[in-house]
Amino acid sequence: MQKKFADLLHRYKVHTFHQEHDKANAEQLAKQCLHITEDVLKQKYSYHFHKLPDANRAEIINMIQNYVREAILPPVVEKIVERQMRIELRLAAMEDFQRELLELLSQDGATK
Repeated sequence: MQKKFADLLHRYKVHTFHQEHDKANAEQLAKQCLHITEDVLKQKYSYHFHKLPDANRAEIINMIQNYVREAILPPVVEKIVERQMRIELRLAAMEDFQRELLELLSQDGATK
């Protein structure tokens, strides 16, 4: 039983390692992340003033908003999306591991 569990755990570790470090999987993950990031950044968010600002202040706020949207936000969103995708892949691998473990335990329980 311990040998079967050790083999199952080893397969899980190898599978997650290949998902995160294999070149083809990394490229596919990067493409998915860029696609999701583009979709997120295409959404328009706007700030509504409670009081009407003067023209100089509105122009400065608009410049800051444009800079943040074009320079700062894309890499941040990309990292967040990449992390989320990696966590989802690990969770799927963990679900497979748990399913196989429960099947192994049920088979062992049935043989006793």
